[in-house]
Amino acid sequence: MIGALKGIVAHLATDNCILDTAGGVGYRVFMPAAHLAQLSLGKEVRVHVHTAVREDAILLYGFLSQEYYDLFELLLTVSGVGPKMALGILSAVKPDAFYLAVQSKDMKVLVKLPGVGKKTAERMLLELKDKVGGISADDVSDFGATVEAGGSGAVAEAIEALNSLGYSNSEIMPVLKEIPNSASLTSEELLRQALRMFARRQ
Repeated sequence: MIGALKGIVAHLATDNCILDTAGGVGYRVFMPAAHLAQLSLGKEVRVHVHTAVREDAILLYGFLSQEYYDLFELLLTVSGVGPKMALGILSAVKPDAFYLAVQSKDMKVLVKLPGVGKKTAERMLLELKDKVGGISADDVSDFGATVEAGGSGAVAEAIEALNSLGYSNSEIMPVLKEIPNSASLTSEELLRQALRMFARRQ
């Protein structure tokens, strides 16, 4: 069972790459879109690998970070979720945002993920609720408390405005946490920067 690969990027495609290893063997590795975007032809890279064995093929799924690999393995424990769906999910959402969606039981975020319908989302919530890590509810509460401690309550106003535009809390919180000096910004400034970040992610 292959657990990791180190090699030179010999080919890049929309959903996979080929890594030429020191032993002269080229391995096709399927990866999330964001990870493929970080690769460059001719450059050496090391990836965490999940080996999927089927009757007709042996497929390799690779990840640049342990965090993404761990979530991929976790997703495979959900009934009805295979490697292809798990890879699609990781191409659409960061691990922290996925963990937060599960912890906050945010069906709206889960059903937006590729291949995930209502029933699959419900199974995720049921089967992963006691397993997820990443962002905790305490992290979210601490963030809100920290910003509101400045006395402006700007973050609460920004969250309310984003909610009214159709964004859920599990989509909003990771974005707000990425905004520099958020505690000193007005609700209008927070809203403007958050919307810019959402637009870049589409």
